Amino acid sequence: MAKEEKARATKEQAKGKAKEAMGRMTGNERMTAEGKADQVKGDARQAKEKGKDTFKH
Repeated sequence: MAKEEKARATKEQAKGKAKEAMGRMTGNERMTAEGKADQVKGDARQAKEKGKDTFKH
């Protein structure tokens, strides 16, 4: 389960970076904001999984 969540976090971060970059290129502020939000969700998920790993060991 942890590996799946880590992969999901990485995927969200990459998707967010791409969406943010596309929003900046096209001047679409909404898309830029959505991309940043996706990155934050991915960062939060990754932090949660790292916290779990810390307590496992």
